[in-house]
Amino acid sequence: MSIQWFPGHMAKARRQVTEKLKLVDIVFELVDARIPLSSRNPMIEEIIGQKPRLILINKADMADPAKTKEWIAYFEEKGIKAVAINSDKGTGLQQIQKETMKILSEKWERMKSRGIRPRAVRAMIVGIPNVGKSTLINRLVKKNIAQTGNRPGVTKAQQWIKAGKEMELLDTPGILWPKFEDPEVGYRLALTGAIKDNILNLQDIALYALRFLETYYPDRLKERYGMEEIPQDAAELFDHIGKRRGCLMAGGQIDYDKTADIIVRDVRNVQFGPITFDLELLEQD
Repeated sequence: MSIQWFPGHMAKARRQVTEKLKLVDIVFELVDARIPLSSRNPMIEEIIGQKPRLILINKADMADPAKTKEWIAYFEEKGIKAVAINSDKGTGLQQIQKETMKILSEKWERMKSRGIRPRAVRAMIVGIPNVGKSTLINRLVKKNIAQTGNRPGVTKAQQWIKAGKEMELLDTPGILWPKFEDPEVGYRLALTGAIKDNILNLQDIALYALRFLETYYPDRLKERYGMEEIPQDAAELFDHIGKRRGCLMAGGQIDYDKTADIIVRDVRNVQFGPITFDLELLEQD
């Protein structure tokens, strides 16, 4: 299955980001800690160019903490500062201002040398849908200003928001890209909620999740669904989980759609514990 999702408003959002980039001092690039690489839009790299940037690895509580540390080191090897945060709970947010001022220190010193008074930092927040941009803004502003929702596509337009006297934030809609070159990226984005479920075959997404868990977290999979061994046959595996979770139709048949929905939601609700799905580059290193 090939997963793609690029609504028209995303093309418009890309144009708007490009236009507003010259107004900001720094870009906060939000990524999902469970998929720090798969949740990076390659178009963002092209759009941002040499603009100063800070990667915010959000939803860190949902990812393997050891792997998150490895991803922070990976980005820093590429010359990009990264910090792990949890915008829902507000953890790690104090690092954002601290690292921002480090990144912009030379620019601020140049402004001072010209007699220009320091002003609030202007930051643009970019990222894919459902990565937590609006939640982060509300935390930084300490008010529910940006509309939030645990689904992609909530933010539809750009808006400037003041975060105290030190920072002004430009919220932007989540932007995906027109074609996922690696099908694994599409599966991971779908599994973590960046793509609307109503355009997906959730059975395929659930099976992808099960096979990933079987490879990297087999004990957690067995424990969650009460299995001594993990069936290799997909139908047998779905049958076991469906029966275990009461996903039955008339005549005792397994409701595979309901079973798939439960598996996907178990992943998203951290029922298997914190998991990182992007592992290939870390394993290569």
